Amino acid sequence: MNDALKQRIADRIEQVDAELVELSNGLHANPEVAWHEHRSAASVAAVLAQHGFVIEQPYLGLDTAFRATLGTGAFTVGFLAEYDALPGLGHACGHNLIAAMSVGGAIGLAAVAEQAGVAVEVIGTPAEEGGGGKVELIERGAFTALDFALMAHPAPDDVAEARPFAVAHWHVAYDGRAAHAAAYPDRGVNANDAFVIAQTAIGMLRQQLPAGVRVHGIQTRGGEAPNAIPERTEGRWYVRAETTELLIETEERVRRCFEAGALATGAELTITPESGRYSEMRPDDEALALYTANAEALGRRFDVAPEEASMNRASTDMGNVSQIVNAIHPFIGVGGEFSNHQPGFAEACVGPQAEQTLRDGAVALAWTALDVAARRR
Repeated sequence: MNDALKQRIADRIEQVDAELVELSNGLHANPEVAWHEHRSAASVAAVLAQHGFVIEQPYLGLDTAFRATLGTGAFTVGFLAEYDALPGLGHACGHNLIAAMSVGGAIGLAAVAEQAGVAVEVIGTPAEEGGGGKVELIERGAFTALDFALMAHPAPDDVAEARPFAVAHWHVAYDGRAAHAAAYPDRGVNANDAFVIAQTAIGMLRQQLPAGVRVHGIQTRGGEAPNAIPERTEGRWYVRAETTELLIETEERVRRCFEAGALATGAELTITPESGRYSEMRPDDEALALYTANAEALGRRFDVAPEEASMNRASTDMGNVSQIVNAIHPFIGVGGEFSNHQPGFAEACVGPQAEQTLRDGAVALAWTALDVAARRR
């Protein structure tokens, strides 16, 4: 019976292929950054509404989140859709494909929902790129009704298991005092020097950090004029670690580096979290094995060399979902020579190869959801 249902799923996804490609291309051509994905969320929800899903938007008070539901089965599957873009880089992480794959998978599974005894949901989750949209949704009660959650993320190559770092996102600011840099430098408090000291301290700290820790960031405001002592400087910094526990420990060590900049210069330091912490992933191993088998049946290959599989270490707020719901987050390859967050990767997320990835991802996700439901309902 499962083989027959899988064929019906694949046929249904093929029927809506043009709509899925149009959705993906439209998102790609009109990128919107975290918490501003108004057009993107509306376009994703609109396709689902056309295929019988009931749409709740805004969802849990978030304007660019939505929940789409269909069916009344005892086992509830949630496809997660991301659609936010990167500032200045557009869809260089391929979220246009994520949304389209989840929509396609949900439409495919919906075609057999009654026979399979499943209820199908798509949850539109804004602000994955640093904004913690799923963290915010969890705090408002989302995902708890799901029996299984899944999505697939574009990458250069197919890698089944996501092993993301836990991560904290900070906005860092120093407030000093402006003065003429030549005539009255002694009257200033140099907020830019505070950043220089902090970054130097972080560079020295790295030698003592565990191998699985990452600390990196940018200074977004360094001053106003070269002949004025900078009064205010700002930056965005990420701290990553293998586990949330290690992340919290590391955050304190990095915070002291920023405090050193304030102490040395007299500038006032403010560190503001940009979102809740992203957790490490807790994958559903059985479901992951089922996804791998389904993807291989479609011709996907998982034989990439370990050094080429590093995208699976990228942090994601899907990790937080996996802490409360059985979940998977495989990576699906679009090919090419570029990797995520490079301009060339955005180009790889449209065109014939990307469209094949979209089709394969939608089918593999829907087949996997069907298999999981058959074993657990």
